Amino acid sequence: MTDGMTGGTCAQVNRENSIYNRRVRVSDQILKGLIYLAAAVAIAILVGIMGYVFVRGLPEISWEFLSTVQSSINGTFGILGNIINTLYIIVITLLVAVPVGVGSAIYLNEYAKPGKLVRSIEFTTEILSGIPSIIFGLFGMVMFGTVLKLGYSVLTGSFTLTLMVLPLITRNTQEALRTVPDSYRSGALGIGATKWYMIRTILLPSAAPGILTGIILAVGRIVGESAALLFTAGSGFQLPRGLFSKLFESSGTLTIQLYLSMQRAKYDQAFGIAVVLLLIVLCINLLARYVTRKFGTKK
Repeated sequence: MTDGMTGGTCAQVNRENSIYNRRVRVSDQILKGLIYLAAAVAIAILVGIMGYVFVRGLPEISWEFLSTVQSSINGTFGILGNIINTLYIIVITLLVAVPVGVGSAIYLNEYAKPGKLVRSIEFTTEILSGIPSIIFGLFGMVMFGTVLKLGYSVLTGSFTLTLMVLPLITRNTQEALRTVPDSYRSGALGIGATKWYMIRTILLPSAAPGILTGIILAVGRIVGESAALLFTAGSGFQLPRGLFSKLFESSGTLTIQLYLSMQRAKYDQAFGIAVVLLLIVLCINLLARYVTRKFGTKK
């Protein structure tokens, strides 16, 4: 009987001391309210900016706006040339940056022995990611434009952007590779697989969501860059005469054209371009989330 009473008393004490019956402190409620307020302010700012841009820019969006180029003779304005220039720069930049960035991450994570060299490379990579883009533009103009004599061109802009997005791709790939359990490596090597075969068939597929997310975020930075491209790619808006001839021509992207429109006080045109850029960035972020979730569910 005594044991039963003791057990009942202990159960009652446990219920009273459980997390559900604890007294809510005023400070916790205040902090919770501040967190909700901060989230509401952030969302309001985002909605306000996007709403204002869309209200000002949507009336400018038309088929002619998207499918023609500027013409002072015909008095028309379009951004088709700028859209094509942006696509050129995205493709060329990724063709150079992705193999180098992913390869560097594989070397640092799987081949290099931990030590001062690896720490120095990682530290240098972090410094590169913090350098202002205008400095990259100045270096790219001198190195690729003047020394290599590429001038204002797609190649000059793409090589410059490669230096800018390399840290992003490398760091994301490194973090993605570190999330792969060591048991995968040990198991593959234990059954006689070579290290490269293990990396190619096990590590890279397992780390694919993180790698692809880094690449997509790099595309977002390429699309939104303007300062570096103003010094390297120029502001040309003509349609390409040939597939490869465009690589050596001055090629202004959407962000460059937006800057020029604002400089000329063509605010309606600038807001129209801003709407297109916002839609592109939104699609890139949605694609990143879709890729991450799809590969996550496969696991």
